[in-house]
Amino acid sequence: MNDQRNTTDRTATTTHRGPRRTGRTVLAATAVAALGLAWAGTAQAASPSTPTCSAAGLKATFGRQLAGGMNHQGVVIKLRNLSGRTCALRGYPGLGLENSAHKKLTTHTAWGNTWYAHNPGKKTLTLKNGESAEAVVSWSHANTGTSGAVHASYLEITPPASTRHKTLAFPQWVDHGDLAVTAMAKHITITP
Repeated sequence: MNDQRNTTDRTATTTHRGPRRTGRTVLAATAVAALGLAWAGTAQAASPSTPTCSAAGLKATFGRQLAGGMNHQGVVIKLRNLSGRTCALRGYPGLGLENSAHKKLTTHTAWGNTWYAHNPGKKTLTLKNGESAEAVVSWSHANTGTSGAVHASYLEITPPASTRHKTLAFPQWVDHGDLAVTAMAKHITITP
């Protein structure tokens, strides 16, 4: 009985030796591949992608005030990274008008060229702590004081990819609540 079991076991072992060796080879190759993936994962962990700038880590300010003919007006908005770490911005800021009681007013924002600047296009901007990005906002105010004009007191600026906004004093008349804004850039050239 023992002999049969041993024979059976040996036969089974002998029968499975070929596949086991193949299995061991496959297992060894899988282990080497896994080590390669683990090493690649470690390399990625050592240099993680730059996080998106959050509204909490940015300070919003107005830069240059822009005025021109044909009832056009504009302003450069700046978002400065004060998060203490490097972060990234890509795209267009969201804009919204508020009245003096901070109630939202009807606002329509067009992304692209403005009266004062050509759109630089969407590019990923890496901002070190203390660095800024800017965008140019423009609007018209031909209907100041009429039913076609919106009297704003504040401007909401939502950084790209954020759900929170910054609010700046903005005592302006804006025709129909229509604003135009460029994408964020390190610097935007104002057209004369």
